[in-house]
Amino acid sequence: MPRRGLILHTRTHWLLLGLALLCSLILFMYLLECAPQTDGNASLPGVVGENYGKEYYQALLQEQEEHYQTRATSLKRQIAQLKQELQEMSEKMRSLQERKNVGANGIGYQSNKEQAPSDLLEFLHSQIDKAEVSIGAKLPSEYGVIPFESFTLMKVFQLEMGLTRHPEEKPVRKDKRDELVEVIEAGLEVINNPDEDDEQEDEEGPLGEKLIFNENDFVEGYYRTERDKGTQYELFFKKADLMEYRHVTLFRPFGPLMKVKSEMIDITRSIINIIVPLAERTEAFVQFMQNFRDVCIHQDKKIHLTVVYFGKEGLSKVKSVLESVTSESNFHNYTLVSLNEEFNRGRGLNVGARAWDKGEVLMFFCDVDIYFSAEFLNSCRLNAEPGKKVFYPVVFSLYNPAIVYANQEVPPPVEQQLVHKKDSGFWRDFGFGMTCQYRSDFLTIGGFDMEVKGWGGEDVHLYRKYLHGDLIVIRTPVPGLFHLWHEKRCADELTPEQYRMCIQSKAMNEASHSHLGMLVFREEIETHLHKQAYRTNSEAVG
Repeated sequence: MPRRGLILHTRTHWLLLGLALLCSLILFMYLLECAPQTDGNASLPGVVGENYGKEYYQALLQEQEEHYQTRATSLKRQIAQLKQELQEMSEKMRSLQERKNVGANGIGYQSNKEQAPSDLLEFLHSQIDKAEVSIGAKLPSEYGVIPFESFTLMKVFQLEMGLTRHPEEKPVRKDKRDELVEVIEAGLEVINNPDEDDEQEDEEGPLGEKLIFNENDFVEGYYRTERDKGTQYELFFKKADLMEYRHVTLFRPFGPLMKVKSEMIDITRSIINIIVPLAERTEAFVQFMQNFRDVCIHQDKKIHLTVVYFGKEGLSKVKSVLESVTSESNFHNYTLVSLNEEFNRGRGLNVGARAWDKGEVLMFFCDVDIYFSAEFLNSCRLNAEPGKKVFYPVVFSLYNPAIVYANQEVPPPVEQQLVHKKDSGFWRDFGFGMTCQYRSDFLTIGGFDMEVKGWGGEDVHLYRKYLHGDLIVIRTPVPGLFHLWHEKRCADELTPEQYRMCIQSKAMNEASHSHLGMLVFREEIETHLHKQAYRTNSEAVG
């Protein structure tokens, strides 16, 4: 027994010794693995010829720590972004699935040939494949091309110049500014944190640090929108001290149609109070009442007319016209307000709105030289809602018929001039005088600014009030609303700003660019025609 115990004790001793050696070996390997990596050709710290002090190791550790912190921050940001995108995709997928189920019952927006895809990402990528991003599309002519618009950090160079008419401008609309800022930031994210499949190599700065691009390195960009697919962005970046450019292509795909709401709108009982401020211009009022009789009395039959007349001259003529319409059509739904004062459009519309004493009503602020259709009156009813929406249609303004139809002995009747062609008129997108809005909204916002005197300006002030408020402003061209040409007179009493606006409006109302050019070069054209006729006659005689 003593011998067996001695053997057991000896085996236990050697086993513990082996375990101790094994632990030492593992610890040694761990220390080697955790040791800082060094260049194989460099001398080791402590070797003669190299002097590495405490500061060196502190700087090395700080550099490594900053590198890992930066990488960790970037990863956290990407993880958070991915979580948010995953959540949004899940919600969209759930919505798409619900719509697909509804569509199976015959209520969805997708056709049978193009059902909502089960995978949202697959659908978005298919939008990129359909768009003209990677490969050109065969187009029938130059009119089928969708042009790009270019931009820098501060400017946008645009073909569609909009209301400002500036071919170059700073982005005025907030959505456009936010869009371009977001696109540039996304391009920088792509360059500074490339994916494995990106065709670019990590470049280093002069000190060996990673090259980081910022917004100051953005050179220029281009964008265009295919309405049924999405918006394409081409971005170019360049460091001042480098020759190479970085090019990033981004695409914002449009998703499937999504139902927001579906409702029934009953306009059968909606009365419109058409308010017309007027001073003199009795002949224009006669023409206006002809259109009013045909559209409002004979077709629509749910109209009240309020005429606010300034001054005494011509007042009897206006009364006679209204009485004539009453006797011929048995129409009594009108109010004539007489003001013995200088004409002020805003004042007239304010008075006309307050003259109505039967509660809520939809108002159409109209001028005497406006021609409208029955379809427009229904658009007025559909696009205005008390406490929610006001309607600001864009009028199609007709040019001077004496110029447009100069090749005819007399211009055709007004009804035949109502066509939407570039040589017959233009969309008056700088005019805000014609509007449909409910009386309660008009009174709540404070009506027109009575400080504005004479021509122009009062309608813009009212329009801006609505833009600064909570109501939705519906601004769109409508086919059934025309501004008939009439000669303008810009009074000397106007302020410099009003006079400039008046002259600008007068110039734009006269004729198209091509017709004005023909007038400017009339003598040159006549000389050319005379020479051609003389040459022809000479050849005939010879």
